[in-house]
Amino acid sequence: MVNPALVDPDTIRATAAEAWVRGYPVLQNYRTLYTQALDDADPRHVGGFGVFRHYPRPATPADTDVVTPNNDTPYSWAWLDLRTEPWVLSVPATDRYYVLPVHELDTVYAGFVGSRATGQEAGDHLVAGPDWQGEPPPGIRSVIRATSRLVGILGRTHLGGTSPAAVAELTELQRRYRLRPLHAYTGTPEPAPAPQPLWPVWRDEVLDTVEFFVFLDFLLGFLPAEAAPPAEADLRGRLADLGIDGRGEFEPAALPLAVRAEIERGIADGKAELARAAARTESSVGLFGTREQLGTRYLDRAVGALTGLYGLPVEEAWYGGWQADSEGHRPPDASEHDHVLRFPPDALPPARHFWSVTLYALPGLHLVDNTLDRYSVGDRTPGLVRDPDGGLTLYVQHKRPADAGHCANWLPAPDGPFTVVIRLYGPDASVLDGRWTPPPLTPR
Repeated sequence: MVNPALVDPDTIRATAAEAWVRGYPVLQNYRTLYTQALDDADPRHVGGFGVFRHYPRPATPADTDVVTPNNDTPYSWAWLDLRTEPWVLSVPATDRYYVLPVHELDTVYAGFVGSRATGQEAGDHLVAGPDWQGEPPPGIRSVIRATSRLVGILGRTHLGGTSPAAVAELTELQRRYRLRPLHAYTGTPEPAPAPQPLWPVWRDEVLDTVEFFVFLDFLLGFLPAEAAPPAEADLRGRLADLGIDGRGEFEPAALPLAVRAEIERGIADGKAELARAAARTESSVGLFGTREQLGTRYLDRAVGALTGLYGLPVEEAWYGGWQADSEGHRPPDASEHDHVLRFPPDALPPARHFWSVTLYALPGLHLVDNTLDRYSVGDRTPGLVRDPDGGLTLYVQHKRPADAGHCANWLPAPDGPFTVVIRLYGPDASVLDGRWTPPPLTPR
């Protein structure tokens, strides 16, 4: 029930707007969790909680599990229910780049296992939820403590080529990523199972209606208020005044019409605020990270969930992009113009590991079907032709370039609007401090 003290329409509207922005990453994450861990009729189902589903091949337009998929580091998906006990994530020794990041229900990162964070050695790593108070057993190399009771892993492992042999090598490495509940790792009795929730069936239209808060109320039960940072207490309190307290009992039909109307206005405000913030965002800096890094910057989290759900923090990878071309066309449209990206010889992307440029069709942010089966271009793309001065020009257009010399550097675009994302794995300091910036996307 709504608290009778909450009679000020502006308070209700402002709370709904703030909570919509705060909850947007939570619901976007649940959209993926539902299809992968809960809906066994969905082809994207990974097999439930506590199992890996690996994708050892490069992504194609048919891969729609996430927006803006990449072809650099094929994915390893898993979801963990931490309500009864922790899980142990075991990895083999490897000399290639990989990262297995553990994201919480609101998409912030609880921690990382991988080349940068834990090294290249084999090891067992514990992932624990907010209710576990035990001590890690012998043999555990690191402990990741989450504040949400459900977490996901979207692992990336460097492919190193597209040949059958390269794919086979990656497949074998991914097979050696292992998940076990703590009792299986220690050989102790299995704890009693947690109650099975009545998971709400995901529908995309939920994001635009008051039903958004039905889902948020349910999901807040997996984000306990006592585990949240103190700075979130005010918003959680105002949400509780609206009947959104994590018990999963929020019922919009029971709201007074005036209150419901103000919540709907707040949703519209939140959506508009997110759209404005996304339009002025040019890179991934500040959008992805741990709870300590992001704090209560809910709008930045929401922009990250909108423009690149599950993006990595800049310590792992830097993301930039082109939402408009140099003449201000937003978004760029390949049915109206061909475009070029020209990297001067002294301004090639500075990455410690590797870099790539990937094109996505709008509005879905999925890869573009094309005759070359080419979805990205980068420093490992065979056959790229450098400019006479040592620079690199990429031709971004729908039709095959008439100049045969340009075909080697062709990044196929749809016959319509698109966006382009650049990724630098292990970005140089010049990227992070702004001394290096991507070149303009220029119509021609």
